[in-house]
Amino acid sequence: MSGEFGESLGSVSGFFSANSVAVVGVSSTDEEGPGRAIFRNLLSGFSGKVFPVNPKAGEIEGRTCYPSVSAIPEEIGMVIVATPAAAVPSVIEDCAKKGVGHAVIISGGFSEIGNRDLENSLLALARKNSMRIIGPNCLGLYDAHRGMNAFFLPNYRIKAPKAGNVAFVSQSGAVAGGGLDWAASENIGISKIVSYGNKLDIDEVDMLEFLENDPQTKVIMLYIEGLRQGDRFIEVAKRVSRKKPIVAFKVGNSEKGARAVMSHTGSLAGDSKVYSGALRQAGIVQAETLEELFDFAKAFSLQQAGGRRVQIITSGGGFGVMATDALEKGGLSLAEMSRERRGALEAKFPSHCVVKNPIDLTGDADPGRYLLAIDAAIEDENVDAILVIFLFQLPKLSTEIVQMVAAADRKTDKPIVAVAIGSDFTHMHKIAIEASGTPVYDTPERAARVLKALSDFWGE
Repeated sequence: MSGEFGESLGSVSGFFSANSVAVVGVSSTDEEGPGRAIFRNLLSGFSGKVFPVNPKAGEIEGRTCYPSVSAIPEEIGMVIVATPAAAVPSVIEDCAKKGVGHAVIISGGFSEIGNRDLENSLLALARKNSMRIIGPNCLGLYDAHRGMNAFFLPNYRIKAPKAGNVAFVSQSGAVAGGGLDWAASENIGISKIVSYGNKLDIDEVDMLEFLENDPQTKVIMLYIEGLRQGDRFIEVAKRVSRKKPIVAFKVGNSEKGARAVMSHTGSLAGDSKVYSGALRQAGIVQAETLEELFDFAKAFSLQQAGGRRVQIITSGGGFGVMATDALEKGGLSLAEMSRERRGALEAKFPSHCVVKNPIDLTGDADPGRYLLAIDAAIEDENVDAILVIFLFQLPKLSTEIVQMVAAADRKTDKPIVAVAIGSDFTHMHKIAIEASGTPVYDTPERAARVLKALSDFWGE
């Protein structure tokens, strides 16, 4: 419980700086068990030392297996516990003898099923031995920059995202694990992911305080089921959000959803209106869906500005209409370029192009035509943000557009958000455009919601 432990206890950073990890509960017979999966994942990418602990095995995966943590003849920075719940307190006591200061408890069977006495005894042990704990009933942690995958999801079933600047703090292990895979598919660079489960000790407040000064993290995503320290959370989040965008998705907002939260992690969900007001007070950008959570995080990781007056540029009139509706629905407005700027474009474009808002470059648009329109929007003082829709199915829209968008993005502080609808050929260009710093979405509606989030956070 953040704050109750005080400054004398070890820092959260110890979980991410550990150079040696012991995994307790690595099965020699169940190759798909949680402990074995964690052990394999660490062996596959973590540069530090990894030790398996199992009193019934002499060797696992070609590594010497130890009967206990205290029997390991080297210093241990962090322990990951994947044993039945009843055995966890004795494991923590053994870790204390070894002087281990950080433990991740994967094991379930605590307050989420009403077993509060066992969880309270674990809390007392942690306090007595100045040990920081993530969990219990969690998925674990992931550090892309160190190659540390301490999730119990087999790595052949999940795609690892690229190392980046977005951190994800999730009360749910399933959401954290699915989010890891989804981040890879959405081309979102991840710095760290933490699933904290029942938050016996480490909670979202601790993680916000750590990530506030983490140089590898620029954007923070939160999946929240319930808060125990509402006032403290608001205080810390308000401070952190002045430095880094925080995007949150709060669940358990319905009556039955709140009950589901209680049986999942033993948390109190609370009134949705109260939570919404508290998050807004803390300067947190609120996502209404999981898709929005990741969409907003991607945009904040790549763009650092926002505004309400948006110029739409498209080569398909129908998509321009969709974008217009979505922007209006979100409370944004269509920018009005100066008459002189529009006149200059009309003089350069074929007569069948529509130079209004949306600008419709029509189906024979080429990269040069797009570049003229984007440059005009960048230069016009009446435009705060740019929504560009690419149809890579069109014959004249070549790969050259990728470099043009990159050059445009580099020379302006105005946010540029793109839409590209299609399959493999489109996806290839989407990845290339995002590598240059412009986020790309597959519908105008998603892009419009992103521009609204950017405007709410960065706009005046």
